[in-house]
Amino acid sequence: MKNFSWGHGIVIALAAFIIFILSMMFLFTNGQKNSEMVTDNYYEEELKYQDVIDAKKRADDLQEKPVYKQDKSGIVISFPKDYDNSNTTVKFVLNRTDDQNLDIHRTVQLDANKSFTIPTQVLKLGNYTLRLTWTRDKTDYRMDYDVIWK
Repeated sequence: MKNFSWGHGIVIALAAFIIFILSMMFLFTNGQKNSEMVTDNYYEEELKYQDVIDAKKRADDLQEKPVYKQDKSGIVISFPKDYDNSNTTVKFVLNRTDDQNLDIHRTVQLDANKSFTIPTQVLKLGNYTLRLTWTRDKTDYRMDYDVIWK
């Protein structure tokens, strides 16, 4: 039997390190499965992000803000009862965190109760980010909500 020397130790350490790195690459590929970008136009939207920051700040400064609730009909977004929705355009984006094919983008009209509903039929179980944007008298507002549809 041959004696164990420091050269053998280095070879064993290098082999163990290579096996570890390869196992991380091939056995644990779950992190790559859902690594989609939120938008295809990422860099263009990055340049416009100051407008988003300003719109969020204006929405945060409002006394009463739109709220959402979930019920059997879907996700209901309600604006304050005294909100004057004339001259208002409302849009929402419902981003699915793990599959962009389930994203929903719509421009909607508020009903008599100053609300609208995202129907149950278009929703799948899971996590969403609801981005609500509205323009009133040429002023933009935006609020983001984390939604778990059950």
